[in-house]
Amino acid sequence: MEASLKKNTARLSVISNTLLIILKLIVGFITNSVSILSEAIHSSLDLVAAIIAYFSVRVSGNPADERHPYGHGKVENVSGVIEAILIFIASAWIILEAVKKIITPEEASSLGLGSLVMLVSAGVNSFVSHRLYKVARKTNSIALEADALHLKTDVFTSLGVALGLLMIKITGLHILDPFIAIAVACFIIYESAMLLKKAFSPLLDTSLSVAEVERIEAILDEMDVSYHDLRTRAAGHQRFIEFHLSAPAGETLEKIHRQCDEIENRLACEFSDLNIIIHPEPDEC
Repeated sequence: MEASLKKNTARLSVISNTLLIILKLIVGFITNSVSILSEAIHSSLDLVAAIIAYFSVRVSGNPADERHPYGHGKVENVSGVIEAILIFIASAWIILEAVKKIITPEEASSLGLGSLVMLVSAGVNSFVSHRLYKVARKTNSIALEADALHLKTDVFTSLGVALGLLMIKITGLHILDPFIAIAVACFIIYESAMLLKKAFSPLLDTSLSVAEVERIEAILDEMDVSYHDLRTRAAGHQRFIEFHLSAPAGETLEKIHRQCDEIENRLACEFSDLNIIIHPEPDEC
């Protein structure tokens, strides 16, 4: 069910980005506006990211197999890293084109049409981004969250370009156009750096967030569990927990197994896509 929801949501992003790219390119060439064309490039990278996200959520949803006994969750993290790198490349291209416009100024035209297209783009991406974030939170999908971040940045940059075009129309200062494009690129670089950090960390088997680890410890304490060497990590939407469980010496295997089941069930109620390994050992005290 969740896998189908993730795929359908990722497909929505692919379709919306494709339509917006076509619209922005047409209007960008009509208006001769580098800021609109920079937005078209931004949306093109959004489309590539959406396609990557679509295939990554399909693969990450596959069950564990002989070659991947811990599942395919990290595919989503790889997807997020690739998407962040693509955004960096797009930002560099936008800045390069904007600098060329500053050195060799060209006047933009049909500014009202350009502003309208940017507002339409912001509205569409706001809707799709909200949908992606909602599903990403529900399914713990880093790929969908990365795609949502792309579209979120597109919302702000589109609004910024629309405002800039209106300012050009009011003031007649066409030199504002490339500076707006550079501002857009800088904003995108910042957002992609945050995404890269979040997507790359789990590839190094970074532990779960402090809040999640504290919650795990609180649950174990509530259950009056004696444990040590708690370790956690994330792989895409999957969470992994392992620890040593201290059991009274001479306790029956059946009772220890039942206690492990109770712990697993309690943690599973709190965290989705959870994989738990418990190593029971006799309490030497």
